[in-house]
Amino acid sequence: MSSGKLLITKNLTIAQDELRFRTSRSGGPGGQNVNKLETRVELLFDIAHSPSLSEGQRERLFSNLKSNVDAHGVLSVVSQKSRSQWKNKQEAIEKFARLIQLALRTQKKRVKTSPTLVSKEKRIQEKIRTGEKKKMRKVDLPNE
Repeated sequence: MSSGKLLITKNLTIAQDELRFRTSRSGGPGGQNVNKLETRVELLFDIAHSPSLSEGQRERLFSNLKSNVDAHGVLSVVSQKSRSQWKNKQEAIEKFARLIQLALRTQKKRVKTSPTLVSKEKRIQEKIRTGEKKKMRKVDLPNE
């Protein structure tokens, strides 16, 4: 993070002024701080109207982050681990950057492969060994 820009990938930087923050009271430990200080930080990023994103990036973010995006196209990231609002803000920014990086990563297509001759042979040998083991357990009773 330098000079008001957040580096997400080598092809994408997002201006800090595109990020909005909302604070509220945090749950969990903190003693009296919990009741009087707003340490929980929610980072809001408008995917639908961001000038930093291309159309392709926008579509990929919507499809990969649909559980974190509201009906208006706003992505929400929450942090409330720390008792400090500043630390929670920094963590929310880091979380946001990781989330965007993962969502923009393209999945490699799976190439269908068939088993090799060696693996087929190993499988058959293992089946034979298992059968032999089971035969050894069998007890022959004498006929009377």
